[in-house]
Amino acid sequence: MRNFTIVAAAILLLLTTQSMAQAPAKVTGSVTDASHKALAAATVSLLQAKDSNLVKAAITDANGKFEIAISKKGSYLLGYSLTGFENKYSTVFSVNEGQAFVAEAMALSPAVAKLQGVTVVSKKPMIEVRADKTIFNVEASINATGSNALELLQKSPGIQVDNNDNISMKGKTGVKIYIDGKMMQLDTKDLAAYLKSINSNDIEAIEMISNPSAKYDASGNAGIINIRLKKNKKYGTNGSLNLGLVQGVTPKGNGSVALNYRDKKINLFSNVGGNIGDYHNELNLYRIQKDTLYDQKSLNKSSNKSINIKAGADYFINSKSTIGIMATTNYGKNTWESDSYTPIYYKPTGQYIKSLQAFNTVPGNRTNSNFNLNYRYADTSGREINFDADYGLFRGKGRSYQPNNYYGNNNNLLYSVINRNSTPTDIDIYTAKVDAEQKLGKGKFGYGLKTSIVITNNTFDFYNDSPSGVPVKILSKSNSFKYKENVNAAYVNYQQPLNEKWSFQAGVRAEQTNSEGTLKRADETIQGDDRVKRNYLDFFPSAALTWNLNKKNAFNLTFSRRIDRPTYQDLNPFENKLDELTYEKGNAFLRPQYTNSVELTHTFLGTINTTIGYSHVKDYATMVTDTTANATFIQQKNLATQQILSFNIGSSLPIRKWWNGYANIWYNYQMFNGAINDKALSINIPSYGAYLQQSFTLGKNYTAELSGYFNGPSVWGATWKTKPQGGLDIGLQKAIFQKRATIKISATDIFKTNPWTAISDFGGTYIKGSGAWESRTFRMSFNWRFGSNEIKNARDRKTGLESEAKRIK
Repeated sequence: MRNFTIVAAAILLLLTTQSMAQAPAKVTGSVTDASHKALAAATVSLLQAKDSNLVKAAITDANGKFEIAISKKGSYLLGYSLTGFENKYSTVFSVNEGQAFVAEAMALSPAVAKLQGVTVVSKKPMIEVRADKTIFNVEASINATGSNALELLQKSPGIQVDNNDNISMKGKTGVKIYIDGKMMQLDTKDLAAYLKSINSNDIEAIEMISNPSAKYDASGNAGIINIRLKKNKKYGTNGSLNLGLVQGVTPKGNGSVALNYRDKKINLFSNVGGNIGDYHNELNLYRIQKDTLYDQKSLNKSSNKSINIKAGADYFINSKSTIGIMATTNYGKNTWESDSYTPIYYKPTGQYIKSLQAFNTVPGNRTNSNFNLNYRYADTSGREINFDADYGLFRGKGRSYQPNNYYGNNNNLLYSVINRNSTPTDIDIYTAKVDAEQKLGKGKFGYGLKTSIVITNNTFDFYNDSPSGVPVKILSKSNSFKYKENVNAAYVNYQQPLNEKWSFQAGVRAEQTNSEGTLKRADETIQGDDRVKRNYLDFFPSAALTWNLNKKNAFNLTFSRRIDRPTYQDLNPFENKLDELTYEKGNAFLRPQYTNSVELTHTFLGTINTTIGYSHVKDYATMVTDTTANATFIQQKNLATQQILSFNIGSSLPIRKWWNGYANIWYNYQMFNGAINDKALSINIPSYGAYLQQSFTLGKNYTAELSGYFNGPSVWGATWKTKPQGGLDIGLQKAIFQKRATIKISATDIFKTNPWTAISDFGGTYIKGSGAWESRTFRMSFNWRFGSNEIKNARDRKTGLESEAKRIK
């Protein structure tokens, strides 16, 4: 059953490829400005005449020319768009099989007035594959119903989310998560909690960029994932209401309300959403350490309540200048509970020694807020300036009550150890940046500056209960950690078409980092990790070369160097216990890791992308499992080097008139070389997987969807070898109320293939881990859109907190 998904993906990819074997019809033409000068990079959309649905899109070349292949005869029209110009549309025309149609040359006028005339309703494809990124249009997906942002990432092509909520892309960890162009500076735990609080109804699209240009922050050795939230694009007053229900082990609910207003001078937008529910999972660790066997089984429950608020305003000063403000706030209240049982045996004889029964209750709350002031200037000459000033804050409060009870042969209580802790966290982020772009020669020159200041304060107070039940603070295990970081950056970037077939882009980004971490122990003892200070300057070049070989084939070669700085909490050497035998620990000496990546992409007919790549990671950092005395713990450590060879092929094509699909297959070969605590480590392991999504138009406003993923055996944390896992989802959608409302139902992981299993056998310790969560669910949602439907282009605002917010763990 676990192989079903990858087999289905291969079959569908084959069907997709076969559908292109027929000689397609084609539409050609050219685009100019009002003075009949060729316009490069204009978007030309082929639309169905009957309903304006998008069939295919193309980009004009350096001479303003375009060509679009058509797989079937029919009546069509063309839509033309380019930033700074008015959108225009052709008259309706017909094309027969194998026919070549030449469209009249289209002259675009500068965007100085409101568009009059044709109103076109277009439908985005579920998956868009572009030369520089892959886009998952969440709005177009039925099976995204009731999902949160973290679940959507797991279902996105080329993305993996492991059992500890670590996110990787194309086999590489260190991917950075952006929300509306702003990097989230959160560690794994807090980032996962935040992503789980965002439901799919509030997400417009997910962009996956493996080799960003110099304009982007250099953080993230695997590239970046940008989650675009919905924003008002319509004139007049409008809004939407979303309600969702998820039934797993227990029911969960989500909902949101959006209200917007827009006219020629002002754009107001707001959204309020919330989630509530209990989430269950299980964790099993079978460990053999020296002559002792530990067989731990735990059941965990997280009771979550969260609310998200987003509001903002744009004021259009004139046709060239816009000023805006935006504020987002997320508040989450959660209680995590764990009930674990660990029998302990003498391994050589199997003799029972004792057992540990541990309970852990961790109530807490998190507040994550960001405030942005922005300005944009753009004129018709191609000059554009963007300025952002941001302030972000994270406030987290947590405490733990953890009784550990040890029992003997007759289930008699031998002794108890009751631990408590209090862990407040405060993080403040200040950033300012300016980006500019203008024409230079025959190309476009971009440049910019950015500065950021981050201040984190963490406290860890550890307590043991006395025999009388009074908590006593343990000074040797209690401390506070303060971290300050200042990053100053500058970049230049240039892109230019060299001729009709060749174009290039090249840039370099310089980042100067000053950081200092200070640990103060409650017992005032001094150790080697009490103060760690670093100052370093790095350069991060990037380049891309594009070759349009002919009308069917194009090649794109990219290179980038990137850095992955530790999250703020990973630098904090606190111990966070699951029970007395299992805990997590920070590492004040964790170094940044650097990655050099090269990718070559071949695009066939603008629809099938095949990519091969190579990455070399220096000072590779990962979560390492280690032991001390009779306990096991995980800690982020620098190992040495990681090398990755990768292959990826993805296709998004209409297979039949009523059937549209996307299939993606990937393969990685990872090579690790280094040491863990002076123990040599050398592992070479292949990994592979597939993702598929198929949508079906059934008539009478019904649509259906089938989607799934499969991940083959792989490696995690350099020593864990994981077993295959995957999932298959199905869904149905019905449009009602003159298509102003939709009802969606779906079922996830219908074959229950999402649970994970992994084995680590390193350094004399053998561990077999397994776990599961509520992956099989039934979901239902209702969406109602009200008010104006007159769509206009909205500003794409990327704020200044692009690399800082992600590193809050």
